[in-house]
Amino acid sequence: MTAELVRGQNHPLSQTRVEIRVSAGTPVLALASACDDAGRLAGPESVAHPGARSLPGLEVPGTVAGEHRFAVDLDAVAPAVHRLGVVLVLPPGGPARFGAVPASYVAVADPEGAELAGYTLTGLDAETAVVALELYRRQGAWKVRAVGQGYAGGLGALLADAGLGGPAATALAALATGLVPSGDITLAALPTAAPPTIAQGVRAPQDAAAGTAPAPPPPPPEPFPAADVPYPGTPAAAPGTASADTIGGPPTIDYAHPRRRRTTSEPPEPGPRAVPSPEADRPPAPVAGDASGWSLEERLYNQVWGMFEDLARSVAAYRSACDFAESRMDRELDEALSDPRHRLGGSGNAARDAARARHDELVAQAKAVLDRDLAQLVAESEVVEPALPAPYARWANPVWHGHAVPEEAPLALRLGDLHLPERPDLRIPMLVRAPLERGLWIDNGRTGSEAAMTMDTDRLRRAAMDMAVAHAVRLLAVHPGDRISVHVVDAAGAGAASLAPLVAAGVLAGPPAAGAAGVTRTLEALTRRVDLVQMAVRAGAPEDLPPDVDLADQLLIVHDFPHGFDDRSVTRLRYLADEGPAVGVHLLMVADRDEASAYGPLLDPLWRSLMRLSPVPDNHLADPWVGHAWTFEPDLPPPGSRVLEQTLERIAAHRRDARP
Repeated sequence: MTAELVRGQNHPLSQTRVEIRVSAGTPVLALASACDDAGRLAGPESVAHPGARSLPGLEVPGTVAGEHRFAVDLDAVAPAVHRLGVVLVLPPGGPARFGAVPASYVAVADPEGAELAGYTLTGLDAETAVVALELYRRQGAWKVRAVGQGYAGGLGALLADAGLGGPAATALAALATGLVPSGDITLAALPTAAPPTIAQGVRAPQDAAAGTAPAPPPPPPEPFPAADVPYPGTPAAAPGTASADTIGGPPTIDYAHPRRRRTTSEPPEPGPRAVPSPEADRPPAPVAGDASGWSLEERLYNQVWGMFEDLARSVAAYRSACDFAESRMDRELDEALSDPRHRLGGSGNAARDAARARHDELVAQAKAVLDRDLAQLVAESEVVEPALPAPYARWANPVWHGHAVPEEAPLALRLGDLHLPERPDLRIPMLVRAPLERGLWIDNGRTGSEAAMTMDTDRLRRAAMDMAVAHAVRLLAVHPGDRISVHVVDAAGAGAASLAPLVAAGVLAGPPAAGAAGVTRTLEALTRRVDLVQMAVRAGAPEDLPPDVDLADQLLIVHDFPHGFDDRSVTRLRYLADEGPAVGVHLLMVADRDEASAYGPLLDPLWRSLMRLSPVPDNHLADPWVGHAWTFEPDLPPPGSRVLEQTLERIAAHRRDARP
């Protein structure tokens, strides 16, 4: 079964002999780059192109074509090479940019032809060269990552970004794309790349995972229900049913590089180097931001994803060892009891004691390894959590006291914390990529979890609405002042107490819509916006939108669904949930699924399209790697804190100052 990757998401490769398949919407050149662990080229000879097609372990096609296939033997790759990049380049005389042609598709297949992972390169515009996929080493194993990093400056800019000197990048780009014959330029004549000045930090000791979380990772996936995995783009957090959510992205976690320099030869900002421990047998001291990335925000995002995957895999190894020890003990006990000599000779007790002793020894060894890994992750969490920027930080973090309205949109947002029963105090931030690719559904029903069933209905519904307001304030606070307009549908007015801070600050696009007429009016206006923007984008004329269309992203908060909704309003809501995110209309719904049961299966697609969250601790999310049931806890302001009100005051003041 093919793993459909999103940008930044990675996938393990079970085989070292694979085939790269490229299906482009136009004839392209397929190149390969061999980089070190910091993503830098050793020299012009590290690029395979039509003028020099071979690298150890692979040979690229020598022609321009719409489809390419070439084999890769990862066992033959040089030890110094840690990343193999699959590069697509528009040839001279062809289309001027990738945005003008259908999206390309790149896949990794096994020798028998079955695709292991595939990636569709969406979101490209003026780029003429793009790093599509990357095969990279991680702790002795190989993985594939969807990169999708394009360069408007073409192959020369891509090579310069990988550390190749300016003249070398220009000359090699001309040679690779056929602007000069291969006999006119020799690799020996090209200058080599300058050595990096500062080495990137390396994650300790486990494998880090948008989206996803190595770099340009983890879109890594995002955590969602046990059926709907939560993290990264992405992602890859596979959308699941309403009963469980997966993290990652599909995890789940899209892993675009919004901060990445596209047209400059300037190298990426390096991460800090971890200070080695004085004791040689101890792991290096953790450092905040020591993952790969093109900005501190991205490095922290990738580091959080790495911690998330490390914890998932460490606990999976421990549980697997315990299960093996249990099954082995059962088998040995069965054998001992089935042997008449043990029953008659009195040696059965000794056999049973020996089986239990072996079981306890194996479990103790597994527990020691788990404790070691958890101690490292706890130490890393203690340095990472205080360093997180406002979009990733808890409401209790002091960063919110000095937070100002930013000039750029964030890479991701924090929705809460995730933890496993083996170490409940080790909390991993649940981050989702921004802008939201799926709507959010905060489940205020008492049947959703055991924790919800123990709560009073009114308290549960108030907690769910408070959680929705906290998410809305965070979205407003971490985006530029005019970037998001917030609309509220509260047909019965039951959410007035929770909505009071938003209303008092004057940051809503209008008063909360009440009654069936208000619901209809709000949904009709947002549906019209989606239709108009879609038509403008398809026509390639976004500047021709009517002047009354708000170009800012729209957030619709729906409370007490389906109260006040008729059949037409329900249809419009489903339409907004499906089509809205692609054109900047996002849904945040607070609802009890049981109350909408009268609609039957009609609403099943709606619930599946949303990421379900619980206002109380609940283990309804699953990771994209091993499928653990993670306990999700929402991030809410501390009791008695005025952080929401103070943040809203700053947002309102910024908007007043920005008005002409």
